[in-house]
Amino acid sequence: MPVPNLRKVIAALDNEFPMLEWLYLRPLAKHNSSLILPTSLHATHLRHLTLANFAFPIGSPLLTTAVNLVTLSLDAISPSAYFHPTDLVHRLSQMPQLETLHIGFHYPVPNRDVKRELLRRPLTTHVTLPNLRWFGFNGASDYLEALLSCMTVPLLAKLQIEFFNRLVFRLPGLLQLLNTAENLRFSSATLIFREECFLAMVYPNKDTKVYALYMMVVCRDLDGQVTSAAQIFSVLRSAFSTVESLSLEHWRYRERWDEAHRTQWRDLLRSFSNVKTLRMTSGIVSQLSRSLQFEGESTVELLPELNELSYPDIRRFGDAFTAFTDARRIAGRPVNVVRR
Repeated sequence: MPVPNLRKVIAALDNEFPMLEWLYLRPLAKHNSSLILPTSLHATHLRHLTLANFAFPIGSPLLTTAVNLVTLSLDAISPSAYFHPTDLVHRLSQMPQLETLHIGFHYPVPNRDVKRELLRRPLTTHVTLPNLRWFGFNGASDYLEALLSCMTVPLLAKLQIEFFNRLVFRLPGLLQLLNTAENLRFSSATLIFREECFLAMVYPNKDTKVYALYMMVVCRDLDGQVTSAAQIFSVLRSAFSTVESLSLEHWRYRERWDEAHRTQWRDLLRSFSNVKTLRMTSGIVSQLSRSLQFEGESTVELLPELNELSYPDIRRFGDAFTAFTDARRIAGRPVNVVRR
């Protein structure tokens, strides 16, 4: 809805709506964060609340009275409405029926500021969300870690995370969540390197098209993307020990593609020690074929369980992986090459 029209709708919400169950407001102007809901808006039977590009305080009367929420999605939260993790956890503790939760900031508070805030106001509340199935977060990794350190979500089945920039990732809370959530189990992963970001989509099995984990890191250069991916999956390695199918996709539209160093690709692949099938798009072939050249390293140390390697049947690639497959055959761990 255009912002001028939406302002008229917002003005009309200056009242009590005892029968209102759904409230979804998202302006067309992506970067407009000046919209504010009336403080007199009350909806005691509200069950689904989705706001984007609003200056919406976590202590809003709308939230304090809507205790039966099933969906809470606050996206592109204005810097003027930023809230401390402690305040968010306290509010969530009053929403035991939540099934869907999404928290996304327009501009993330830097990790160093999050740490400083937590030193001043440590987290003291623990919240259990027994019905939460879907959790999404956009922001700084330390903010996410603060939330996860005091949240229990036993039925979580879908997790979506977006980090704004390339950082040093320390994710013990995320690792614990992935290792303990019974419904988050993985067997297939697709890693996509695009112009503006790195994406990871991880699935409970190779045949489903609905991911259980979605992760995005905003970073433009391929070198930085592969480095970030290697770091993240190294930290979370134990959670992906069951992944058997791995796809690597490279969708970049420059005339000349940049490259990542072979050691970074190798560091990334080490986190998938149980992969049996490795697929790749044409943009990955030349980089992976060089990265799989062994220099003073065992031929089966990397991807030890691999038995199928698949890549596009394009003439310029020739037999790109011959050195790799020959070495594996000699070592007694042959790999079948499929050119599709």
